Parts: sequence; C-alpha cells; structure tokens
Amino acid sequence: MKHALKGALGRLVLPVERLIDRLFAGRREGKAIDPYIGYSTPDGLILRGRVLSKLERSSPQENQRKWTNFRQMLQLFITREVAQVEVTSGEVRGRSDEEGYFTLKLERPTESGWQELPVRLAGVAEAVSCKALVVRVDAQFLVISDIDDTVLQTGAYVLWRNLWTSLTGNSLTRTVFPDAIDLMQRLSDEGRNPIFYVSSSPWNFHHFLEQVFARTGLVLGPLFLRDLGVSESQFITGTHGDHKGGSIDTILAAVPDIPVILMGDTGQHDAQVYRDAIARHPDRIKAVVLREPGPGPKPEAKAAMEQIKASGTPLLHAPSFKGMAPEKELP
Repeated sequence: MKHALKGALGRLVLPVERLIDRLFAGRREGKAIDPYIGYSTPDGLILRGRVLSKLERSSPQENQRKWTNFRQMLQLFITREVAQVEVTSGEVRGRSDEEGYFTLKLERPTESGWQELPVRLAGVAEAVSCKALVVRVDAQFLVISDIDDTVLQTGAYVLWRNLWTSLTGNSLTRTVFPDAIDLMQRLSDEGRNPIFYVSSSPWNFHHFLEQVFARTGLVLGPLFLRDLGVSESQFITGTHGDHKGGSIDTILAAVPDIPVILMGDTGQHDAQVYRDAIARHPDRIKAVVLREPGPGPKPEAKAAMEQIKASGTPLLHAPSFKGMAPEKELP
C-alpha cells in the first residue's frame, strides 16, 4: 500500500517538477560541479558529483540569526540540475543524469590514502578537484556509520526537532558529539582503517557536512547520502531502510575481505537496518554500536537489538560512546 501510494504521488508530481525545470532552464547562469567524496574498489576508483547551474556556498558568521541560517540552508535545496552534460577526468568520460548526478570509474591508483583528481565539464576550461579515499592494504577493519544522532546531534527521532535543528543551524553551530570524535579517531588509527558514512540526509548537505567535519575534527570519509528527487515510480526515491541497506551493500562490495563495524543510533531504525545487513552478510559484520538518544530505543528497535544479539554479533549500546571499544570485539 505504501509503495503504491508513493508511486501514484511520483507520477503526479514528476510532470510538475519537469515543468519547473523547463521554466528555470532559461535562467540558468552556467554549469558547475558539486564534488562528492569518492572511494576505491578492488579494480577502480569511483569519482562522484553533481552538475548544477550554480553552486550555493554560504559563509556563516558567529552569532548569526536563525532566520539567516534558515535562508542559507533553504538555498541548498533550490538547485537547478543540469542533465546530459559530459564530465571527464583524464581519458574517462561520463554524462550527468536527469538529476545532474554523475559517476566516473577510473583506474585504481597505486598509492593509498586520500587522492585528489581533476574533473572537468565539457566547454568549461577550469577543472574541479574531487577527493577520493583509496583504502590502505593494511586496513584491519571498516567502519560504516550513520550521521544524525550518531555523530551529529540532531534530534532526528522527533520530526519537528530534526527539521528545526537542521534548518536553523549552520556549520559553525551544529554539535558533533565529543565521544564520537574520540571513538572515530581511535577506530581510524590515523587513517589506517577507512570510515564511511551512510545517512538519509540529502545530497544537498554534502558540502555542509564536510564543513562540519573539518571544523570539529571528526574523521572524514566518503558520504552516502540520499536523493530526495522524484521519479516515475516514487514520490521520494527510495526509503530510509532501502537507502541505508543498499549503501551498506555497495560499501561492503567496494571494500571486501575485512571485518565491518556498524555504528548508528536507536532513534531512526538503524537497529532494524543493521539486523537485516547481518542477515545478508553474516560473515562480514563483526560488531554493532548504537547510541541511545532521547528516550531510548522503542519496542521495534529493542526487538531488532535482541535479534542482533541472537545472531551472535556483539552489540554495544548506551546513551554515550564513552568507554566503548568495538575494535576489541573483532577477531
């Protein structure tokens, strides 16, 4: 019933979205790349980004009014995507899709760690630098973490609080949990172990989140965010669980053969998503870590947590990550 309703809404709204795109087409100033953090696979390097008519970049100030924050955050959603534009990096070529997204697959570099590669648009001389993380051969394990209420204080377990915090703050005011910073730095082991982030926040927040990570010292890693666009089959593409589950599958395929720690919180279905990931990848998930924000886990989350324990997967959960050592659960 839910999927049928989303499909009907998608078919209803999609023509309206396309009409708006056509109306704005004549007002587009040009083309620009919004670069996303890429990652390595066993046989290549994935560069990602989005082609927009213009990049919206705000420079927040200390003690900035919430109304100013709201206007700046709202600008992130008023994007004008540019479809079917050729994107190149070296000899590799690709094209942006209907929503402006592009993916380029390059040869895997011989050097590991952070790489920066130039990406160009057809007809635009200046290149944009795209970061990508090449996983080290000596990595002991992989961390896949949620963002909201796991590392970034949001209040996502209450919708109005989530919206208020997300839309009235800025990159200077958002709070990253100090215990998350400490735990991620320890797990990363100075870049030896890769950390990926999976969130239902929209891709529009990618640059904003990079700013927050840089300011607070939270370990950076490739982000797998969500497309909130409209398709012919759905009103908002994908669901929270589908997006996170699919992203976990993609990351595990990209970084094979090492143990995985899943980190999340009990406020937004992470326990259920991680339970299902364990069922799909029983030999890869070696530990689950859950923060318990707000009032703590609801009955559905508690049931999923019990199923995680029953699978034999170590589960660490508490209101804080302080004192947790999930790496000790690994073989």
